[in-house]
Amino acid sequence: SGYWLRSTGRSALPSGIAPGAAARLRRCASSSVSIPPPRCLLGPLEAPLRYMFGPGPSNVPPRILAAGGRPIIGHMHEEMFEIMDDIKQGIQYAFQTQNNMTIAASGSGHTAMECALFNCVEPGEPVLVAINGIWGERVAEIARRIGADVKTLVKTPGGYFTNEEIEQALAKHKPVLFFLTHGESSAGLVHPMDGIGDLCRKHNCLFLVDSVASLGGASLFMDKQNIDILYTGSQKALNGPPGTAPVSFNDRACKKMFSRKTKPVSYLLDMTHLSNYWGCDGKPERIYHHTGPVSGFFALRESLAILAEMGLENSWKLHKEVAEYLHEGLEGLGLKLFVQDKNLRLPCVTTIAIPVGYNWREITQYVMKHHRMEITGGLGPSVGMVLRVGLMGYNCSKTNADKVLVALGDALKHCHKSKV
Repeated sequence: SGYWLRSTGRSALPSGIAPGAAARLRRCASSSVSIPPPRCLLGPLEAPLRYMFGPGPSNVPPRILAAGGRPIIGHMHEEMFEIMDDIKQGIQYAFQTQNNMTIAASGSGHTAMECALFNCVEPGEPVLVAINGIWGERVAEIARRIGADVKTLVKTPGGYFTNEEIEQALAKHKPVLFFLTHGESSAGLVHPMDGIGDLCRKHNCLFLVDSVASLGGASLFMDKQNIDILYTGSQKALNGPPGTAPVSFNDRACKKMFSRKTKPVSYLLDMTHLSNYWGCDGKPERIYHHTGPVSGFFALRESLAILAEMGLENSWKLHKEVAEYLHEGLEGLGLKLFVQDKNLRLPCVTTIAIPVGYNWREITQYVMKHHRMEITGGLGPSVGMVLRVGLMGYNCSKTNADKVLVALGDALKHCHKSKV
């Protein structure tokens, strides 16, 4: 007990301890527990206020924070099912799809990624993965772990795949599923989508697309572009807290998913159960499967409501305009954009070639210390190649772009530059 009490019996706790905590500690001194209450938990939670201008998560607007803070209701209450129905319609709008099999997985974007793979791929089946950044690498790794026969198309960060290259690979490998990242946040590239879904149908494979970093910030049409499975995350342009992941399956995907010979490796992500929980299976009663993140669903519902009120086309236009404004300012600082082709630049996440002579870590640390701003380096294969700036949703404004330009200009003046 001497860990937290002086020999006099008086509290030796730091300032900020909640009222009554010292007394509770003294009571614990004579209790049967041998592990004392941790000091760090005897005061209120403190979290710094920062400009989240990296690749995500983004700052959460007050309206969404307030929605997430509403009183909890049961995950099987009728009112909760109504909120889930609202979410489903919001996802259908954001994805531009009429797919009935549309849900929000309980977890981050990785959860939806695994949900898609676990349900639509069986051991031994060939899968083709396009890798031009970290997200293709992740999908390939997950697919290997479930026993898929993984084939890859690989480009260096910033590269993209022509439809001709994709069709050649589809013809060669004959996969059951082809994966492509729409918004590759590690490289700052938005990949062209037109015609790829048609190629996948021609070669009888499913088309799986990751839109975690692009949804709401770059145009995407699930139905029109023949995307069979599409997923995203809540924490980027949707501005929700991390922890919910929209995903949608069309009829082609459902046919494959519900006629599999083996059960999915994950019970939590088994769409046989999730389709019922989300009211997608046509059955009159929803049966308990897992306790969904109620507060997260509240926040996601509000995120989708804000997007619906603004309008998808207005959101796409805003992200494009602010990105172009930021790009012009970066070039004015003498910085070079990593993605050369303007049409391939992801509006949500801008990648900057690390300026010659500078240490990227020193730049990001300086900006955090002196401007309370998150700007990050690369991720996966782009580490050491780029700095990444994300202005998404609530953060997407020319005012915030100006803040980024001031911070980076300041860093370039004060960070060490080696002679080359």
